[in-house]
Amino acid sequence: MGSWLQTASGRCLLEWEQRCLDEAVADAFGFHALQLGLPEIGALRANRMPQRWLADESSSDARVVLRCESDALPFPADSIDLVVLPHVLEFAADPHQTLREVERVLRPEGRVVIVGFNPTSLWGLRQRLSRLRLGLPAPEGGAQASRAGEFIGYWRLRDWLRLLGFAIEGGQFGCWRPPLRSERWLARLQWMDGIGERWWPVLGGAYLLQGVKRVKGMRLVGLARSQRRRAARASNAALAPREGAAIHRERERA
Repeated sequence: MGSWLQTASGRCLLEWEQRCLDEAVADAFGFHALQLGLPEIGALRANRMPQRWLADESSSDARVVLRCESDALPFPADSIDLVVLPHVLEFAADPHQTLREVERVLRPEGRVVIVGFNPTSLWGLRQRLSRLRLGLPAPEGGAQASRAGEFIGYWRLRDWLRLLGFAIEGGQFGCWRPPLRSERWLARLQWMDGIGERWWPVLGGAYLLQGVKRVKGMRLVGLARSQRRRAARASNAALAPREGAAIHRERERA
């Protein structure tokens, strides 16, 4: 996919994804952040956590700190505060196991940010035509993607995350222009992005999805305490007039 990102369509996609990722990770706090795959994009560059890891299973890029499989991460459970997956699930042999591994290493209230191609789009149509061997190169990388499987839909991915106990924090679509080779035609069709964002947002070529790992009972302790405090204040406020009235009656009798 690295070579495809150097094409006109790849650069358009990279520009949109970099902007969205910068916004998504800028306010994520903690100590340990992890980017899985696609070292061509700086998914964590806007994040301020002291430990930021870049992991990839096959890249020879010198910036890659860890080389590991996405479904077997070398981190203990509940140890990472943020995990970003830019187009990892499209290449994963078992995307379900990859998500389970992400859920394992994330701390409670840890965040996951996923970027993927939208099958319900012009980009998805081109990918399907590519798989029918009509000579159109798929954006996600040809033969390797053929082994990995189809694009994963936005709503389908939301369901997967919910089954793993994630709360969906938000999502967005982008890249409504078709994935053309010509930079000149991409510039001419730039108007499609503005119209698509307004009138058919769910048909964008790519999407970004954010989730938060929820653990049952983790947030209820603080909530229960605040509820008890409010109840105590309300009870004291209700008792105060009664106590004042009782004292007043005793003074009248005296």
